[in-house]
Amino acid sequence: MRFLVTGGAGFLGAALANRLVLEGHVVNVLDDLSNGRCEHLLPAVHFVKGDIDNIPLLWSLLHDVDCVYHLAARVSVAQSILHPRDYNRVNVGGTVSLMEAMRDTGVRRVVFTSSGAIYGRQHNEPVHEDHVPHPDSPYAVSKWAAEQYIHTIGELYGLETVALRIFNAYGPRQSLPLSHAPVVPRFMQQALTGGSVVLFGDGSQTRDFVYVEDVLAALIRAATAHHINRSVLNIGSGVETSINNLVNQIEIVTGCKVNRIYNQTNIGGVPRLVADISRANELLDFKPQMTLTDGLRCMLVEDIRFKNLTLKKIPLA
Repeated sequence: MRFLVTGGAGFLGAALANRLVLEGHVVNVLDDLSNGRCEHLLPAVHFVKGDIDNIPLLWSLLHDVDCVYHLAARVSVAQSILHPRDYNRVNVGGTVSLMEAMRDTGVRRVVFTSSGAIYGRQHNEPVHEDHVPHPDSPYAVSKWAAEQYIHTIGELYGLETVALRIFNAYGPRQSLPLSHAPVVPRFMQQALTGGSVVLFGDGSQTRDFVYVEDVLAALIRAATAHHINRSVLNIGSGVETSINNLVNQIEIVTGCKVNRIYNQTNIGGVPRLVADISRANELLDFKPQMTLTDGLRCMLVEDIRFKNLTLKKIPLA
């Protein structure tokens, strides 16, 4: 098959593009490199630097493509609060541009990576796809709006559309930008270098951490699965983990004692968020294989940044 992966130089995008070419597919990647790194891509991946709003460029990249994976997005909740217009331009406007270009070139299916963040604060957990979203940041709003555009335009023009609501994905080579470093690699790095981790509130808030390889399995199946048109599917581990317990697991895996600083002035977002993955199991045969402990161990082994850390470790008491 022939694929276009937008945002394909980012954490999930690069892992997906590399997996696809290793399986013998032809893969084009479009990325503006605002967050991604093209050196993470295998030589067999055809990389093009460009903006998701560039429709003539999209036309050229979509020629003879069987399926689009749409991952291009701004991804920081904190930055979205400061720059909501930019998040609307890229995450919403870029999605509309892509759908127009797909309509014009006859590409039949798009798999969109949405976010579990759109659910916001819910009365019942785990969250099911039928729960009404309550987005609490411009980032979450932009992902929800992009979902609506994808399905609506798909319905109007006969395009096959699937939205996967990814929860807290983690794994090797996940970026660590200063402004919005993801919690798992940030805490891992701080543990290995003897630093302190800052936990919001009392650290009891929970999240659903899902390993990158499990996410890739869902993405790859979504490209060819039957009976999923217009579907929205949660992709998580289905396991609820507190931030305190995440730090505990990192201590066990690294053998390092972590100094914890609790920021009581910031509650750290919604108190609970965990995915009901029963629909993904039914439609994609999605069955996460990696436990959090094993996923953290894989990060230590496979991520060169963590392998090369040589600072003295602080032993567990």
